[in-house]
Amino acid sequence: MGAGQVSTETFPALRSWQRKALVQYLRRRSPDFTAVATPGAGKTTFALRIAAELLADGTVQAVTVVAPTEHLKTQWSLAAARVGIQLDDAFRNSDLRSSADFHGAVVTYAQVGMAPQVHRRRTMTRRTLVILDEIHHAGDSRTWGDGVKAAFEPAVRRLMLTGTPFRSDENPIPFVEYERGSDGLLRSRADSVYGYADALREGVVRPVMFLAYSGETRWRTRAGDELAARLGEPMTKDLVGQAWRTALDPAGEWMPQVLRAADARLQAKRAGGMADAAGLVIASDQQAARAYAKLIDRLTGQRPVVVLSDDAGSSARIAAFASSDARWLVAVRMVSEGVDIPRLAVGVYATSASTPLYFAQAIGRFVRARRPGETATVFLPSVPHLLGLASEMEAQRDHVLGKPKSDEDGLDDALLERAQRDDQASGELEKQFEALSATAELDQVIFDGASFGTGAQAGTPEEEEYLGLPGLLTADQVTVLLNKRQADQLAAQRRNRANAPAVPEPRAEAAPMSAAQRRVALRRQLNTLVAAHHHRTGLPHGKIHAELRRLCGGPPSAQATIEQLEERIATVQTL
Repeated sequence: MGAGQVSTETFPALRSWQRKALVQYLRRRSPDFTAVATPGAGKTTFALRIAAELLADGTVQAVTVVAPTEHLKTQWSLAAARVGIQLDDAFRNSDLRSSADFHGAVVTYAQVGMAPQVHRRRTMTRRTLVILDEIHHAGDSRTWGDGVKAAFEPAVRRLMLTGTPFRSDENPIPFVEYERGSDGLLRSRADSVYGYADALREGVVRPVMFLAYSGETRWRTRAGDELAARLGEPMTKDLVGQAWRTALDPAGEWMPQVLRAADARLQAKRAGGMADAAGLVIASDQQAARAYAKLIDRLTGQRPVVVLSDDAGSSARIAAFASSDARWLVAVRMVSEGVDIPRLAVGVYATSASTPLYFAQAIGRFVRARRPGETATVFLPSVPHLLGLASEMEAQRDHVLGKPKSDEDGLDDALLERAQRDDQASGELEKQFEALSATAELDQVIFDGASFGTGAQAGTPEEEEYLGLPGLLTADQVTVLLNKRQADQLAAQRRNRANAPAVPEPRAEAAPMSAAQRRVALRRQLNTLVAAHHHRTGLPHGKIHAELRRLCGGPPSAQATIEQLEERIATVQTL
């Protein structure tokens, strides 16, 4: 019995962006089409609808889906089966061809890279639609990129999908079109774009609130010197990396305090309308993941689910977790992209990976909306580069070729990527320094591009005010509550100063502020002025910050210099 006929009548109703992109695709009828859609927007449904249309009208006879991981192969196969498209997710290169029971197969980029000629022959045998899921992975290595190009050049149609169409390197992505801009640089061009800002406006994705934690860190260098730094303060590239990794050390106090706060937030969500809400800790390596799991077990009394590698057993554990009532999942790289667990609502970003690509993929695990009012909360280290990425959640990026290299992130991402893939590489990283201690305190809350709060020690009522926000809130309600919390904090500080007993002491000149203190004060002043402008105009905080950056130039406020902050303060007062 062969694969059955495919009908589009079995499909669920399409979202607005999916309908528009489908019409655009069917009108163009060109071999290549690139669709960019934010995580959680429904790229899989869109791609399968195109596959059904092309199979039904005879344009293609077969479908090949290329996915980044083994788990996503299973996910694609199940999603396709629900709409009557049968895809073989157990296909191996040695099979040479799929059984007649299937309309096609799901394979990984690694599979294609190992034997491109096998997939080229399959593609030439029948008129084939190739769906390249998260196409930026085809630029991960020359083997993968060359393999994808060799295997699928004969395809009748190629559909490229991605939620993050940018890379941190300059490896061109096969079948993606690049256009030269006025600055002479080549930028990737998509045929359909549906960004996070669009999806948020239409209620397709959840708004994300970031709770950034700073704290004092101490470590010993390879030379035997003991160093101390406050997480989040301006530092050299090496010091940022060492302070960051010290905070993430499972033996310190930073991670237990942050995990305790994250579980409190998760319980508030469960009690406030998201009864099945779940949390995810994203770790840098397997050793850290196991240690974080033990911490969660000790803190909550519930053993978390742990996923350490991309294998069949991991896929089964993820699927079981997605449909269970378990509270916590700890993972290394497995759940960074594409994996669909809609009940994930609280995250702990406990990894040193700092590229915009990885950050966007990780945050994408928490944004899938199920019903109105659901929000996501992500806990992260108060590191300027991460705060900048959190503030620019709505920014649309393209893959740029020929861009000058920048060290603005403060970390060696190549080294950290190796640490993500391999415990041995992580061991090499640890030999460079020894973490001694770290404490955590809530530094600020980032929402809609704006910063709220005046800081709070871990375990205090001030911190609990943020952790206990209601479980179901619209984006506007989140903004109103955060503004109120900040106003209450400032009022309490003024009352405390006014009620403090006067202690006669000799008059003295106020001690000059350090550069770090000055930057913190200026950022808070800027955020207060932006909030005031928001209340006057109704414009989102993020749009106001973006306009100030356009007028004044410079990076996000988390990375801006004192002079740039002062210029933005002067400018917002004139708007």
